[in-house]
Amino acid sequence: MSTTPSRRTILKATGIGLLGLGAAAAVPSATAAATVPTSSRFDLSQPSYERFRSVSLHESHHAMQGMAYDNVNRRLYIAQIRNGSDGDDLCINQLSIEGELTGHMHVNNAGHGVSIGVEPVGSASCIWMESNSSEHSDDGRGTALARFKFVNGGTPSSVKKFLTGSKSITCATDPVYKRLLVRRSEGGHMHYRLFSLADAAAGRFSSPLASFDQPKLGDGSVTFQGYTVLGRYLYTLDGTGHADASDINSYVTAIDMNSGKVVQRSLTKAGKTLVFREPEGMMVYKTVGGHLRLCFGFASRPSMSSSTRYASVYYKDVLI
Repeated sequence: MSTTPSRRTILKATGIGLLGLGAAAAVPSATAAATVPTSSRFDLSQPSYERFRSVSLHESHHAMQGMAYDNVNRRLYIAQIRNGSDGDDLCINQLSIEGELTGHMHVNNAGHGVSIGVEPVGSASCIWMESNSSEHSDDGRGTALARFKFVNGGTPSSVKKFLTGSKSITCATDPVYKRLLVRRSEGGHMHYRLFSLADAAAGRFSSPLASFDQPKLGDGSVTFQGYTVLGRYLYTLDGTGHADASDINSYVTAIDMNSGKVVQRSLTKAGKTLVFREPEGMMVYKTVGGHLRLCFGFASRPSMSSSTRYASVYYKDVLI
């Protein structure tokens, strides 16, 4: 997630507050819930394909982070830290699915941007993301979720904030089943809760569709780099940046949200020829023809000594 190996941070669970949008929005304690209807899932063992490669974002010196796609208005959003920021001021880039930069928006005191969501509302795209950063540094993480309309060249206004008093909170959106997945630290563990997007937008967080601790990934010491959700399944991305393709350690993982168990985990070498390839961000994209794709991103650079950062997106599309 960091732009250089020395600044990399492995996300670790700590305690968390449970206050939401006002006292009435407090979520329940971390108990199991399993009411997500069955659905197909992506087969992570299948090949990956390139969506776009080595494009420039608005902020030239920072890696891409979380991403999300508005499948109604056909707009891609990618978060990254702003040039000159202490580490918690973000830029939300707007792109076409082909990787053409079409706009940007600055969000101050937000966090790290590991994962974001987007909700189409008519012709507008409402961004869901962390806010109220815990500190003005590269270690700053959101302590609340924010929802606001994307305005090219602007800053957030008419912002709604939810689950305030959290710690290390992020989210992802399911564009097909219209749900919001929230990831945050609770009781010493990173915990997930799934809500209908309509309930979340109304500040209703008392009845999650699923509630489970993040299961162990790999040997348990992986660098978490993003997640997304489709139907019954959570997908995660982990791994570190590297200069040698033989050192690739980036994995995509599928988790059944009804059981909280890993059902598939697969090494991905997509984009293996990128210079200092680092996994960053996930999303689900639905093509105009209705085909679903599990997308994951990689940050890279023109050369090992360059301060410029590029963004690339690859995908898998076989459902089982």
